[in-house]
Amino acid sequence: MCRNITTLRGLDPPATAEEVQAAARQFVRKVSGLQHPSAATAAAVERAVRDVAGATAVLLADLPPRRQPPPTLPPLRRPEVRARLGVPSST
Repeated sequence: MCRNITTLRGLDPPATAEEVQAAARQFVRKVSGLQHPSAATAAAVERAVRDVAGATAVLLADLPPRRQPPPTLPPLRRPEVRARLGVPSST
């Protein structure tokens, strides 16, 4: 498993579409070996990210609740990551 993909199931509040898409993008980057898609590969990568994000959202919706929260927060919930990316605080 890619160490950069964090568990989204059991978050409180539930995983956002942005978090699901970030995890999908990381997965697609890992399996494709493409960190920075070229013009020739961008459409295929974006389609794969949409497909994986959609499947992930369905999976999370279909699974029963977790008894314990995940061991780590997704990157987009970490203040230091949001600051580095220039994303406003979600609080």
